Amino acid sequence: MGITISRNRAILISAIVVIVVLAFLPIMNAPQTWILYLFLFFTYLTLANMWNLLAGYCGLISLCQAAFIGLAGYTLAIFAWVGLPFYLGVVAGAFVAAVFAVLISIPVFRLRGIYFAIGTIVLPEILRILFLMWRPVGGVLYGKGAGYPVKGATSISASETYWMALIIGIGSIIVMRYILRSNLGLALATIRDNEDTAATSGINVFKLKLYSFVISAFVTGLAGAAFYISQGYIEPTSAFSVNWTMTLMLATVIGGISIEHGPIVGSVVVVILHFLLARYSGFSMLIQGIILIFIMLMAPNGILGALRKTLPSWSLFTILQVSPKWQMPRNR
Repeated sequence: MGITISRNRAILISAIVVIVVLAFLPIMNAPQTWILYLFLFFTYLTLANMWNLLAGYCGLISLCQAAFIGLAGYTLAIFAWVGLPFYLGVVAGAFVAAVFAVLISIPVFRLRGIYFAIGTIVLPEILRILFLMWRPVGGVLYGKGAGYPVKGATSISASETYWMALIIGIGSIIVMRYILRSNLGLALATIRDNEDTAATSGINVFKLKLYSFVISAFVTGLAGAAFYISQGYIEPTSAFSVNWTMTLMLATVIGGISIEHGPIVGSVVVVILHFLLARYSGFSMLIQGIILIFIMLMAPNGILGALRKTLPSWSLFTILQVSPKWQMPRNR
């Protein structure tokens, strides 16, 4: 017991030190490329954490995360055009994404497995078409599209958007740790393993799936709104793009789905791929798809899942793991 407490304390102190260093990077005049890489890392980490919550721990293969990102981005843009503070736009965007999740939950939760995935993948495309027909607020319509700049975004420095992404990314980790160590995490795992058994055991399946879906939408919306402050411009084709779905799936699967720390490792890999594949933009999606299939075939449990099998129990990797109690009964 004492060893476990000491280990957890050491991990907590190490995490605090890392966070403090990351927070002070802009003040220490770190290269702008570092700030950009880390900004994307925290954004992808947030998205991957929330998709891991749904797919890895609840069994919901949601392919509509791009809808939450796009809606949050457009809400932010509208708030900016009417002169409201950016932080209100970010929070409002997250709330709009959460409300949208509530509205679509009634029809899509009637579907299971592959049918749920198919039912959710069409939603971003529907929103893309709708927003292509929408006239920008306070702007001039150019061609056929509702794309326009986020008013005043140029006044927000790269350091400020970096700190925003850092806070949201750390917040997503805290949310995951809290959920996985609560009764909600245990109930979600039961639903993932066998929804019918969970229902007969007295678990309100619809309510708990809705909780996780709304939480995922809200936090995803925060990351999406922060991203479009940095981007300074939003348009339907990219805002509701399948690229978002591919990115968060890659980050989760590469790191290890159903593994708490998987999105951290996976997001590092995805950021590296993002810049390596930038010169091959025409084939980027194809290459990412091939990588995703290769990882799923060769290492179905991702990098961390493979390491768990290959490294000995006394290894540093195992020492640093702090898994939910319902995943590791021996820690009870």
